[in-house]
Amino acid sequence: MAYLFGAHMSIAGGYYRSVELAKAAGCDCVQLFTKNNNQWACKPISDEDVDLFREALKRDAICRPLAHASYLINLASPNSELWNKSIEATVVEWQRAEQLGLDGVVVHPGAFMDSSEEKGLERIAKAIEKAFKKAKPKASWLLLENTAGQGSSLGWKIEHLGWLIERTGSAMNVGICLDTCHAHAAGYDLSEPKGLKSLVADLEAHGLREALRAIHLNDSKKGCGSRVDRHEHIGLGTIGLEGFKRFLKHPMVKKLPMYLETDKGKNDDGCDWDMVNLETLRQLVA
Repeated sequence: MAYLFGAHMSIAGGYYRSVELAKAAGCDCVQLFTKNNNQWACKPISDEDVDLFREALKRDAICRPLAHASYLINLASPNSELWNKSIEATVVEWQRAEQLGLDGVVVHPGAFMDSSEEKGLERIAKAIEKAFKKAKPKASWLLLENTAGQGSSLGWKIEHLGWLIERTGSAMNVGICLDTCHAHAAGYDLSEPKGLKSLVADLEAHGLREALRAIHLNDSKKGCGSRVDRHEHIGLGTIGLEGFKRFLKHPMVKKLPMYLETDKGKNDDGCDWDMVNLETLRQLVA
């Protein structure tokens, strides 16, 4: 099976535009926001929006469309108002993914703030249970993303995600999206063979290898264990080309759709960064 490489694309001008942009950049798959990621409110998705989006996917041969949820959502919040608002927002995100026919929606587990890890994890599990009952997803999955571990963010320890999947999991259409930058920043040195070996071992130990459904491919501006989330272009960060080559060739990830979340724009040679990163990835697996 061929690798599926893609990138996060803008929906400015319509959902179908993200597909056109993905095609132009040479993507196989695409990730998008289904609404403004820094606002709670959103307008409904029309039938025309859905038709144009699905037609574009078919026409441009772009597969495995995936959404990323709003950054405002905090399912671990000890604040009741924010927690309930986050649950409702997750329901909306999940339903919109279902409406558009997406694989699912990626969400950061949340931050426990002035609470504790244990209480935060319990809040997340209960929030997912509530969201699943309200969203009633048939095909789209909610994918919990591992984090770099900034502040009180949960999900940087693989055991956090293992506990959450044990509480929710496939019965509730809940899986995992693994981010390379976040894993590296959280302490798994993906620039070295032992770092990847440790990550795989922990994923297997906590029952997450089978729960993996998507990959975010990002190099890291900061070093291993920095707990700082700063994405870098492939091969230009502290993971490096050899680290990505090793990661991409591991059986655990080869069949999963992989999405870039690196900066847009052009490099010093005037080349589109998405195209450059995609070409780099394809050379690494050639």
